[in-house]
Amino acid sequence: MSDESRLREEICRYGRSLFERGLTPGSSGNISLRLPDGGWLVTPTNASLGFLDPARIARLNDAGRLVSGDKPTKEIPLHSALYESRSEAKAIVHLHSTHAVAVSMLPEIDPRQVLPPLTPYYLMRTGGTALVPYYRPGDPAVADAIRGLAGRYSAVLLANHGPVVAGDSLEGAVFATEELEETAKLYLLLRNLNPRQLSPGQVADLVSHFGLTLPEPDDHAGHVHG
Repeated sequence: MSDESRLREEICRYGRSLFERGLTPGSSGNISLRLPDGGWLVTPTNASLGFLDPARIARLNDAGRLVSGDKPTKEIPLHSALYESRSEAKAIVHLHSTHAVAVSMLPEIDPRQVLPPLTPYYLMRTGGTALVPYYRPGDPAVADAIRGLAGRYSAVLLANHGPVVAGDSLEGAVFATEELEETAKLYLLLRNLNPRQLSPGQVADLVSHFGLTLPEPDDHAGHVHG
């Protein structure tokens, strides 16, 4: 099996896992994976992640033009912007997972830090999450909003829409997306209960021990209010 064939199978395997656990219903969500030549593999438009055909996954060249496979997802602009901003990113997962979407609608959410440090694994997997204002699905303007974050975040949450998470592998992007969803669930369960969060000292210990790079939002991050 060639490397590309293996990667196509990997997209299908993780897509089915996400779908079967209810993390991206119907034909929602999309996955992309960057290839060594600069091109991408990306799931087709209107395709269920639970029933992907490896042979029909779209292949784009390094200019983003379709080379083979079905027409790609309309969300190409947000994938492209995150790859441009995060040069180390090799894969991106975008879901419509229920709890993350719910959190994106809450009025108290800080766009520079969507979720507080509730667990160590949230920080270890995602580093932190920024909120991007609502745009129509497929709107190229979402790309400018993501570029405005200047690569500080590997995870962003689209308001009223869902998370978009980059990773240094597809497995890493999937695990980070799952951790984001579970942390959103915890936040909703504990909302208004004054839960005990990780202290600054505990966060600093995680950063030191695991070599984490956490976002350091600056004044520009405030622009994501829209």
